Amino acid sequence: MRAIWKGAVSFGLVSIAVRLFSATEEKDIRFHQVHREDGGRIKYKRVCSVDGEEVKFDDIAKGYDIGGGEMVVLTDDDFAELPLSTSRAIEVLEFVPAEQVDPILYNKAYYLEPDGAATKPYVLLREALGDADRVAIVKVALRQREQLATLRVHDDVLLLNTMLWPDEVRAPEFGFLDDDIEVRPAELAMASSLIDSMAADFDPETYSDNYRAALQEVIDAKVEGREIVAPEEEEEAAPAATDLMAALRASVERARAARGESDPQPTTSEGTKKAAPAAKKTSSGSAATKTAAKKTDDEAAPAKKAAPAKKTATPAKKTTAAKKTASAAKKTTASRSAAKKAS
Repeated sequence: MRAIWKGAVSFGLVSIAVRLFSATEEKDIRFHQVHREDGGRIKYKRVCSVDGEEVKFDDIAKGYDIGGGEMVVLTDDDFAELPLSTSRAIEVLEFVPAEQVDPILYNKAYYLEPDGAATKPYVLLREALGDADRVAIVKVALRQREQLATLRVHDDVLLLNTMLWPDEVRAPEFGFLDDDIEVRPAELAMASSLIDSMAADFDPETYSDNYRAALQEVIDAKVEGREIVAPEEEEEAAPAATDLMAALRASVERARAARGESDPQPTTSEGTKKAAPAAKKTSSGSAATKTAAKKTDDEAAPAKKAAPAKKTATPAKKTTAAKKTASAAKKTTASRSAAKKAS
């Protein structure tokens, strides 16, 4: 890496000499504009719009358009006279909790390396920052522009994050913010369930730039003169569902299926509401059962009318008993006659 800036961190009365390095780099595949016929590079000339002449780089200055076709020209001397007290220093202003800095303010990241004999105070500031669990708010001038920044520890190195000024952050001005949109508790519960089903610990190594990899493959194939294999097409996104609850429920089921999780019974208020009609159907079913039972009783009514047949069977039983009694009486009479004769 090549240092892009040299200066010092001003920490109270302690000065720490440092060198600044870009902490990030873009991995986009860059192209040149070329002539389609022969591949020749396309060149642009700096031409003055007034006289049509080509202008050398050393003759180019900065101009500020004040409107009406008028331009104020500023030279390097004009910029040199600006009061940039932090032109070669990173001035620590205060130490604040990291969560109080809105991420929307962050711009670019730079590593700080101790320069020369500044290693010990550098390590001292690094350890103190780590123990305090805070970030330092600093001011620094980079490329003739004063910027607000934070200083924190990353991988045992001091990291400088330049920040936007508050007036550089646009306010969200959208019409829907004035609309009174009601979110039902069931929808909120289902959305929370979807978030829970997709919850994970962030690991940036699990993600990759598939487009860049495919584009590099196309370039390599061109260079090697081999056939370009078209990458597999990704599954098209499902069309937007008109029913929000249905879309949320389907999303939860898909997320759980992707993780191999079973779909538990719904516990949301929507599920409870849906159970009510089932209970109603059960009540209706009970009513139907009662009706069927009533019909069965009505069908069984003729059997009750047949009951007199049982009464008819009763006299028959009585007749049989009478016959048995008569037979016993005859036997008794015969025994008495036999006894008289014997006497």
